[in-house]
Amino acid sequence: MKPIIIIGSGMAGISLVREFRKLDGNSPVMIITADEGGFYAKPNLSNAFAQKKLASQLRAQTASEVAEQLRVSVIQNAKVLSIDAERQTITTSVGAFEYRRLVLAVGANAIQLPIAGNAKEKILSINHIDDYQVFRNQLGAIVSEHKSARIAILGAGLIGCEFADDLIGAGFEVDLIDPNQRPLAALLPEAISSHLQNAFVNKGVKMHLGTTAVDINTVDGHTSIRLANQEMINCDIVLSAVGLRPNLQLAQLCTPRPIEVDRGILVDAFGETSAKHIFALGDCAQYTINADGSSAVMPYIAPILSAARSIAKTLNGDATPIDIKPSAVIVKTPSCPIALIVPSTQDLNGGSWSYELQADQIHVSRFINKAGKLRGFAMTPQDAKLRTKLINEISD
Repeated sequence: MKPIIIIGSGMAGISLVREFRKLDGNSPVMIITADEGGFYAKPNLSNAFAQKKLASQLRAQTASEVAEQLRVSVIQNAKVLSIDAERQTITTSVGAFEYRRLVLAVGANAIQLPIAGNAKEKILSINHIDDYQVFRNQLGAIVSEHKSARIAILGAGLIGCEFADDLIGAGFEVDLIDPNQRPLAALLPEAISSHLQNAFVNKGVKMHLGTTAVDINTVDGHTSIRLANQEMINCDIVLSAVGLRPNLQLAQLCTPRPIEVDRGILVDAFGETSAKHIFALGDCAQYTINADGSSAVMPYIAPILSAARSIAKTLNGDATPIDIKPSAVIVKTPSCPIALIVPSTQDLNGGSWSYELQADQIHVSRFINKAGKLRGFAMTPQDAKLRTKLINEISD
């Protein structure tokens, strides 16, 4: 029997295999990965420093352990060169393989900003465990020489804020730079975002909001960032955390015609792409989320797990629509712990945020759409009981 081939060994790919093995313990499954294939949870990268964790400690399983536990073949360090959807074959740098079903779980790539200067190549992004190791090595070398280090973070979104809190908690100096007037502006209402900003300032994070990095240069052995407001920042390391872009490369390499994409790889209610027998899930996928056919990229853990459960059933012969239920995003900022559900673009039209302080000192903002229904919320500090109550209100 031709195998089910999964391209990608991240959380999406491994979660799918685990769900499939609950249903089918014998059908051949192959994982093809561009790296060494060990499993780790990418969300743990942004809060590993304060916990003093090495890259090796973040890896939960090696490739051989994944292969043994899940009874799969793992093809390591292989670059996929092309997909032939008619012949159901893929060509890689280590050979060609036939598949019964193919799953793209290739994640997303860090967005690279077009910044000028002679030090722009020194900008780091952390989107992989190997990136974290490079960052940790560089920071360790600086600390061993100077006993301190200053890190400038480009982007005060989810990842940038989590890294800022992690690094300031580990004793480093942190500058946080963002074009918006407040942190996490794309996700949080102003009331909750203000609490996060105040918490950062109280911890010593230097906030540079409403501006961007214009150029980055090495001057007399030091890295210097010039901001659009003409402010200068001297630092040891520049970390870019301006967001991720779904990896569409393999979709475009598919023949006889590319797989349809928008912001992500478009999939139907069952996770199947425009190419028959080819599925996608995780950060690379754009899920159909409403009966009207509207879709969205959903780069969070809960949608990955929901899609993995449904696609596993479909691969096992039981066609099961993906059912992504409301689930809170927990922001890993211990200085200001936050839980939130972001309203959909459709609900934002005509809706509004309210704010209240609960008796137990929990700050809560609710988003009510134009029909008067709760469609999003944010709270700090996050409370499990209240979070569940609000999620149930959204689900009603």
